[in-house]
Amino acid sequence: MDRALACVEASFVAQGNERAVNRSRERILLPRVSLHYMAGALPELKQVGVKIYTVTREDLRFLFLLFDTESGRLLALMQADHLGRIRTGAASGVATKYLARRQASRVGLIGTGRQARTQLEAVARVRGLSGVKAFSRDENRLKSFCGEMTARLGFAVEPASSAEEATRFGEIVITATTAHQPVVRGEWLHPGTHINAIGANQADRRELDDETVSRAELIAVDSVEQSRKESGDLIQALANLGRGWEGVVELHSVVAGKQPGRSSKEQITLFKSHGIALWDVAVASSVYQRALEEGKGKVLDID
Repeated sequence: MDRALACVEASFVAQGNERAVNRSRERILLPRVSLHYMAGALPELKQVGVKIYTVTREDLRFLFLLFDTESGRLLALMQADHLGRIRTGAASGVATKYLARRQASRVGLIGTGRQARTQLEAVARVRGLSGVKAFSRDENRLKSFCGEMTARLGFAVEPASSAEEATRFGEIVITATTAHQPVVRGEWLHPGTHINAIGANQADRRELDDETVSRAELIAVDSVEQSRKESGDLIQALANLGRGWEGVVELHSVVAGKQPGRSSKEQITLFKSHGIALWDVAVASSVYQRALEEGKGKVLDID
């Protein structure tokens, strides 16, 4: 995770200084399966790549292809499910580093599924956390998650009885769900809260209600282009509030110092994450270099 945080933060800086290329996700939706693909490039690393994955009711399958920008040669083919969870967590960690109050130490987490572990791990790396309250509709999974993460992180991760309890507890709130309707309400948020919202990546789904978006004085996204297509949280709330997208910034502009971040202790900030290919290129490049150094992986002759 420490390497992932460094790689993803560096990719934000490169993007903010126009030294990176990112292409938004495209989807092919069929009755039994959907295909998703996204591409990005970091020319200074001399690497470009594409992630492609399928989703069915039973499973998700992710692959990442990394290429050399000078020869065009395929450098690596990687399984990219856990890779994606790590880079998504790292992005929330970077957002928390730049947008959350420096003294923020309590996390309210809603969702204990595929993405929640790396979300919590990354945030714990950038803030000195004192405790976490997590909520899930599945009591058995919630109990198991709290026990595992308490042991892994070295501080108490406790079950909350409701999404409201978790939200009211958190100075940093993380939503990592598959919800179709809001799980966080603006009336539950304390002044100064930072929110990382990583679920609801379709226009007809949302994790945040209108008041949450209304109270967020700073709204940052990974890609405005992608958010305008996929962010049900923002698409629906901005329309209901009669607001446009002019107040939404891309996080890379904050990380690169082109845009101010948090301006007061009372300000509520929001990072709406959908995941961009540039982060995959950044972390895959690091994995590839380490694999070469340690002699890991299998050599494939597919030229």
